[in-house]
Amino acid sequence: MITVRSEGIVLERTENEYENQAVLNPACIEVGGATHMYYRAVSKDFVSSIGYCILHEGGIIERRDKPLLFPELEYEKRGVEDPRIVRLDGTYYLFYTVYDGKNALIAYATSQDLVNFKKQKVISPTISYEEAGRLMGLSHIREKYLFFESYIRDRAGRDILVWEKDAFIFPRKINGRFALVHRILPGIQVIYFDDFSQLSDTDYWKSYLKDLGKYVLLDPKYDFESRNIGGGCPPIETEEGWLFIYHAVEDCPGGRVYHAAAALFDLNNPMRLIGRLSEPLFSPCEEWEKVGDVNNVVFPTGAVIREGRLHIYYGAADRLIAAKSVDLRELLHALKNNK
Repeated sequence: MITVRSEGIVLERTENEYENQAVLNPACIEVGGATHMYYRAVSKDFVSSIGYCILHEGGIIERRDKPLLFPELEYEKRGVEDPRIVRLDGTYYLFYTVYDGKNALIAYATSQDLVNFKKQKVISPTISYEEAGRLMGLSHIREKYLFFESYIRDRAGRDILVWEKDAFIFPRKINGRFALVHRILPGIQVIYFDDFSQLSDTDYWKSYLKDLGKYVLLDPKYDFESRNIGGGCPPIETEEGWLFIYHAVEDCPGGRVYHAAAALFDLNNPMRLIGRLSEPLFSPCEEWEKVGDVNNVVFPTGAVIREGRLHIYYGAADRLIAAKSVDLRELLHALKNNK
């Protein structure tokens, strides 16, 4: 058993127009003794922007009254959502989902100072889900991948693009290459590349999708992952391996339940799984995790280590941001014993 300590509610919505409906799903990074948090902010018309605040020791918050990033372009007109932040080689990379009302794609922005971010481009495959399904059918993947392709296409139309979310890179290169974690339902995959320009090449993605089975980090396995899983917090480098906090979605008679889960991967070869918890790390239990804009959701997206404890920040019921913490050594020990 792993002892999980609730750190309570961290951030709630305000009367600011861009975040007067909800705040959720934060990206976090610890710099200079402070936690910089980038979070999804939702307005009353359900358009998402990315807000920014700083958490100091003792919980003191510095908060902007305007969004850091907001919809400006056609492909993001309904929202920029669910950020994750990673520092690699002196640059801060902020990954997020862009949504136009139909398609969900991955984009990113970069910064040198954590405040001024420059939007870069869309980096997920801009090919139809139907075409992707045909390509994935050539790979060794679970049948459920093709089920989701058919399910999404039937609901959204044959021109729907590959539905992508939950993306971020490893905080250092793997064998000299970038490693981007992303999610094509129902599992979690990784794509390796030398330069971000390669991800704008449709042929590069098509070749990758033909071999998608080789690049699956995790697929759903346990009952609490019965529907799908997705990337949560960017990988954390520890002496035991890459610590990976992710979310798992369980199909239940009363509806979907979102859990937080954990896995551990080899430092030099992230495709090699060391251990994985067979039960959720934590699940909705507080009233504000069970009831909100989407009920029964804990959605981990940011984590920092302070004084030997892993602090996990998450969206609760798609309404507010909360945190839980665990002893890092205790968690790593449990993962190594769940091979």
